Amino acid sequence: MRLQGKALRVTVFIGESDTFHHKPLYSEIVHRAHAAGLAGASVFRGIEGFGASSLIHTQRLLSLSEDLPVAVVIVDTAERVRAFLPVLEELVGDGMVTLDEVEVLRYRGKPA
Repeated sequence: MRLQGKALRVTVFIGESDTFHHKPLYSEIVHRAHAAGLAGASVFRGIEGFGASSLIHTQRLLSLSEDLPVAVVIVDTAERVRAFLPVLEELVGDGMVTLDEVEVLRYRGKPA
């Protein structure tokens, strides 16, 4: 797959303990993105943050949290990302989904 130039980035902000059918939600999103043939998805674990609940979740030793913030980032063409949005609507209950226009300068993989 070749991806270069204008693209769309969708970022899903959820909690590490969020699940879908007893499976980590971030993992379900990544596997669904893969099955949909999207260019790529990555999961980033935060060390501290808060969301709509206003509860601060942190990795610091004295207040060790088991629900750290997680961001799932997916980049592909606008058409493919927008086609994937109904999947995110189905999966994400609590959380936030954002879209950003981006420019892909380089996207290369190792030959399979």
